[in-house]
Amino acid sequence: MDKDSGKAFDKRLFQRLLAHTRPYRITFYGVALAAVLLSAFAVLTPLLLREIIDGAIKQSNEEKLLWLTLAMLGVLLGQVVCQLLFNYYANWLGESVIKDIRINLFKHMLGFRMKYFDSSSLGVLVTRAVADMQRIGEIFSQGFFVIVADLLKMLVAAGVMLFINWRLALIVFAILPVILYATRLFQKAMKVAFTEVRARVSELNSFVQERITGMKIVQLFTREKIESEKFREINEKHQNAWLKTVWYNSIFFPIAEIVSSIAVGLIVWYGGLQNVSNLGIEEFGTIFAFILLIDLLFRPLRQIADKFNTLQMGMVAANRVFKILDTDSNIQDVGTVVKEDIKGNIRFSNVRFGYLEDEEVLHGVSFDVKAGETIAIVGATGAGKSTIINLLNRFYEINSGEILIDGIDIKDYSLISLRKRIAVVLQDVFLFADTVANNISLKDNDVTIALIEEAAKQIGVDEFISNLPDGYQYNVKERGTMLSSGQRQLIAFLRAYVSNPSILVLDEATSSVDTYSEQLIQRATEKITEGRTSIIIAHRLATIKKADKIIVMDAGVIVEQGTHKELLKKGGYYSNLYEAQFLAEEVA
Repeated sequence: MDKDSGKAFDKRLFQRLLAHTRPYRITFYGVALAAVLLSAFAVLTPLLLREIIDGAIKQSNEEKLLWLTLAMLGVLLGQVVCQLLFNYYANWLGESVIKDIRINLFKHMLGFRMKYFDSSSLGVLVTRAVADMQRIGEIFSQGFFVIVADLLKMLVAAGVMLFINWRLALIVFAILPVILYATRLFQKAMKVAFTEVRARVSELNSFVQERITGMKIVQLFTREKIESEKFREINEKHQNAWLKTVWYNSIFFPIAEIVSSIAVGLIVWYGGLQNVSNLGIEEFGTIFAFILLIDLLFRPLRQIADKFNTLQMGMVAANRVFKILDTDSNIQDVGTVVKEDIKGNIRFSNVRFGYLEDEEVLHGVSFDVKAGETIAIVGATGAGKSTIINLLNRFYEINSGEILIDGIDIKDYSLISLRKRIAVVLQDVFLFADTVANNISLKDNDVTIALIEEAAKQIGVDEFISNLPDGYQYNVKERGTMLSSGQRQLIAFLRAYVSNPSILVLDEATSSVDTYSEQLIQRATEKITEGRTSIIIAHRLATIKKADKIIVMDAGVIVEQGTHKELLKKGGYYSNLYEAQFLAEEVA
């Protein structure tokens, strides 16, 4: 939970939220005006009632009674119109603000380095971008403006009480501190409770998202009972957090009702006593007016406590969202070099890197790749092969050394220019829940369907796509679940090919595909690597025999370099690796 969880209101945080209303100033001030008018109309009703009783009914003045009744009808109509405008535009303002904040949040997250996502829960980030945003919107639609409107009603009602009968007003004011104190305690308790609620919601979302994503693993290892028990525990914590807020409400609102009823009883008793003993019937209207004014004074106070809950939940949510917005986890994009004609000369010079501060993964790696060359990087799992690709794309920043492309440090390139000229085909292909065509073009308007079809024919995957139910318009569903792993790989190859990169990276692209798909992928590989710098990370050594150079890595260092034949002749690490794999395939 947040360190300031006991703090009832964060002024600086609220001011930051209000800054997002600046583009909607007219609407903001319009809603504020509606709140003022609602307060005025609310107080006019008891005043008119007092005048009807004391000035019209007592005097038997039919004409005055008619005009006062019509005036009350006009006040009620005005109140309805203002309430309608207030409700609609307060909600409109809230939705507009969260739309802007959500866009800013998503843009900010798009720029985060991979290290941030490595240590962050996907479910929590989804909660921040969706559920927490709605809570922020409620600050304006159900929190701030409603509180302001109710406060104005209370202030005006108190002033009117003093104006029409200060003795009766003092009776009411003598009781008011009790409910004010109770409200203050209620607000503090609810802030802590709602902070816990938001924490439990994030935990619940994260758990459900991860288990649904990994449902295959859950079922393969028969973890259903264990995961159900974990979910039950998390769900109970979520329930208990909400029940705590229900408990506070159950205590506060009856207390508020009792205090309000006591105030009405005292007014009726004292006003009636005055009327019977001294003042005559002229005070009946005042007593009736006070009964309505007490409701205007105490009912908004009860609502304010309730709406303050909404405001506090929104503030907790805003605090969480702004923490992400304030997170400085972006790759520093200060490079100014923009090149459309990158040749593809690559140099790693004494590169050191670790995902964690005290655990170095690459220990002074150096190698060169000439433009148009195809090199392969091989080694055992954890040797640092994929790390090289991550660094080349600047997903992570190196600890020391240099990475140059065409003699220019990659930090000097703008990120867009750098990544636009590098295409990567990963082992675990990610596809969006969209059509095949859109997954290939990524909705780039320059990549037309005609261009996609022509490219598919060139690398030999057109037939496979055309045989899908809707061809290029076939929806592959979330993460491409409607396709086999081999088919997803072929789409990834085509996606890389149509981007026309200067540098192509294939990361374990054939490690988990069937024989037929592998043949197609081999053909596609030969085509898309033609004439461009290519880096192939391979576990199956038979796929990289034709590489111009093979780099062999072990435990974060390069242990051998050379062609397939040269490395076999050396009889070293690569030779042993190749023989072991070849024998394993023969046995299989």
